[in-house]
Formats: sequence, structure tokens, C-alpha cells
Amino acid sequence: MDSRRMEEEEEGPPSNDLCSICHGNFQNPCQANCSHWFCANCIMLLWRHSSGIQPCKCPLCRRPINLLVPTNNNSSNSDDDPQTMSDLQTYNRMFGQQSNAPITQRIRDLPFLLRRLFRDFVNPNTSLPLVIRARVFITMILSVIYILSPIDIIPEAILGIIGLLDDVLIALIFFLHVAALYRSVLYIRHGGS
Repeated sequence: MDSRRMEEEEEGPPSNDLCSICHGNFQNPCQANCSHWFCANCIMLLWRHSSGIQPCKCPLCRRPINLLVPTNNNSSNSDDDPQTMSDLQTYNRMFGQQSNAPITQRIRDLPFLLRRLFRDFVNPNTSLPLVIRARVFITMILSVIYILSPIDIIPEAILGIIGLLDDVLIALIFFLHVAALYRSVLYIRHGGS
């Protein structure tokens, strides 16, 4: 029973937190790619009043919000408004693809995406497509084999610590690839298409 409660708490915003826009309890909470939580209606109002053709910026950290993920739990303070959920899907369709995002934005989104991916992997109630799971495992296995193998593009034996640069680069590429795969899953789940 305790693990069930932990899963529910991890899915939504912290229990003692308030929406930073309306300063009230969360109604239809959703998490932005910067990991901050907002009421779905509040963040949609902020977007409509700022610019309907560009992603809105997080009121807390000022990062562009290009993905909004609503919670899946049905708590007492979550009354799904169909219009707000439709607006969230529209927002995610417009800005969630991120095909031309700069590498810095993708790296800044890594903690959010990897944390949610890990939670989806260990939670038996959520299902990741088998193809995505297989690609993550294959990519992880190949990355570990390369990092542990003595054959490197930049050999550590000759260049010392500089030789670890290719291993770090492979790990970064692995994380970016896995995050891009999971972003596509979230985009399909919450953006329609």
C-alpha cells in the first residue's frame, strides 16, 4: 500500500505545492518540460494571452515550454475539463515535436524526460510500446559495450584523460537518443496525431 501511495505522489505535483500562476491548489495539474507544475487552465490562459503562435515561457524559470504533460491520476482536485485537455493537445501538437530545437534545449530537457522515462519503466500501470523499450535496451547495451571495450576512437592508453572524451560523447548521445524516443511517446500520448 505504501508503494502505491508513492507512485501516486510521484505522478502528480508535490502535495504541499500550489500553482505558481493562480496560487491555488492544482486543478488538472500538468508538468512542463522544465519540470515545473501548473494548472492546465492557468498555463493555457498564459499562453493565449502572451502569444498564440509561440510557446509560452515558464513563469518561474523563463524557459520556453514546448511540452505539457498532464497527470494521469484521478485525485479529488483533478476535474478534467474537456476544453482544457483539448487545448493542451493543440499546444503539444504545435510545439511538442521539437525537430529543430537547439542542442542546448535538448540537453536541458534531459532530466525531465529521463526521470519520467524511468518512472514509466518501473511502473507496471503504464505501458511503453515494445519497440521503444527494445530500442532503449539495444542502445543502452551498445553504449555500455563501447564504453567498456578497449577499442576507442580516442584511445585512453595514448591520450590519458582526454581519451575519455569519446566515452562521454557516446553516453551523451545515448541519453539524447533515449530522451528523443521518449519525447515522441509523450508527444503521441498528449498531442494526438
